[in-house]
Amino acid sequence: MPDFSTLCQRQKSVSIQIPFRRAGGDLHLLIDSTGVKMRGEGEWQVRKHGPSRRRQWRKVHSAMDTTTGDIRGVEFTSSREGDSPVLPDLLAQIPAEQPIGTVTADGAYDTRTCHAAIARRGGTAIIPIRENGRPWKDDSPAAQARNENLRATKHFGPAFWKRLTGTHARSRIEAQMRRLKAFGERIASRDPDRQAAEIHTRIALMNRFSALGRAEITRVA
Repeated sequence: MPDFSTLCQRQKSVSIQIPFRRAGGDLHLLIDSTGVKMRGEGEWQVRKHGPSRRRQWRKVHSAMDTTTGDIRGVEFTSSREGDSPVLPDLLAQIPAEQPIGTVTADGAYDTRTCHAAIARRGGTAIIPIRENGRPWKDDSPAAQARNENLRATKHFGPAFWKRLTGTHARSRIEAQMRRLKAFGERIASRDPDRQAAEIHTRIALMNRFSALGRAEITRVA
């Protein structure tokens, strides 16, 4: 049996293949991110004495297929990394031959970088306009589509626009983030490469579990 040091050394270089099921038709993605604690006190200690500077976090960015519930793209970054710059890297993990239908995310992704990356893949961005958002210069198809969302939001109101576009589906990937933390609120590794391997292992297990069976939810009027 290998000792603990050998396992740590191998974890740094291991390549985790994340299994997924490919549904027919266009791919509809849900984008979200969450924080995973790397070091620091437990939640009880924080509630009693307050947070300390030793608490450190990492961010997990993921893209989920709405049809199968599988995670199709994942990025692991520092806590200082924003959400929107990572979206193009998530889309780059989707094979170029697979068409993307829609990409749904929250208002943090309402940037030119995100809209342009989605437009390049031929997808439709379902992203709420940021508060006090203004029209962009119509110099690209992505900007024109975003301005249409802005006009529709102002005309119908944000609540109706969200029901019309189905942005409430983002709750499904938020549930997946809770499943990720069910493996543990803290990651055990300290090296960034080993941390990434640990997160990829968790997501690979989540996709395996989803393939075994999922609850079918039916809305009752």
